[in-house]
Amino acid sequence: MLEFKQPIPVVTIDGLEGYAIYVRDGGTFENDVWCVALCNGGEIRHYLSNQIRIFKNATFGIEKTK
Repeated sequence: MLEFKQPIPVVTIDGLEGYAIYVRDGGTFENDVWCVALCNGGEIRHYLSNQIRIFKNATFGIEKTK
């Protein structure tokens, strides 16, 4: 498990915005599991790696797309 010092802004497969708090290794044949605190209401949900996208990262030029 890796807990982030700075939560990572993400967009979920549902189109919800949130912050990734930590990621857990899913093993050799599975996706990693991400713990995300949603912005609207603060609900905590878990998503697989293929169900979230980085919201924004200025260093790598990643911008939110609709």
